[in-house]
Amino acid sequence: MKKSSKMFASAAVGALVLTGGITAVANAVTVPQQSAPAAVPAVDVAANPETVVSQNRISVGASADAVKAALAKCQADKLPFVTVALVDRFGTVQALLRGDNAAEHTIEAAKQKAYTAAAFGAPTSELAGRISGNGKPSIADLPGTLFLPGGVPLKVNGVSVAGIGVGGAPDGMLDEACATAGAEAIAGAAK
Repeated sequence: MKKSSKMFASAAVGALVLTGGITAVANAVTVPQQSAPAAVPAVDVAANPETVVSQNRISVGASADAVKAALAKCQADKLPFVTVALVDRFGTVQALLRGDNAAEHTIEAAKQKAYTAAAFGAPTSELAGRISGNGKPSIADLPGTLFLPGGVPLKVNGVSVAGIGVGGAPDGMLDEACATAGAEAIAGAAK
């Protein structure tokens, strides 16, 4: 063996011994165990009208039926480039169906029209007339809303629980006719 190889081998053995010694010392040191944080108990809230609000929602099946019916109406009217959205009263999407050739902006338009109708409990065509054009802040400035025709509220016992919106037709009233067809498709489902 050459002298340089012996030195390298010697250095390698020394490193192993040194590493082994450090490992042995590290393993011999005991680290105190930290106790787990105390569990925070869950608080069981009584289910009564003073503390809990019950909420009606449109079922997944009815939501799917509504958006399909709305899109079918638009397709029958030769408007395949629309998007239909059904949202709960908080704006959470329950169902969304994008028609053939529907542009990207129609998705947001449909969701915003649906939310606006649900939040205000009125068709967006009616709400559009309430906007003042005098440059002052108005309800049209609320985030996530769109005050163009095409959104229809869905109500249970007179209370708005959801909205269906259509975006993409060349006229908002065409959007609204499709949204109305979707709403009507599920209106009598529970009766």
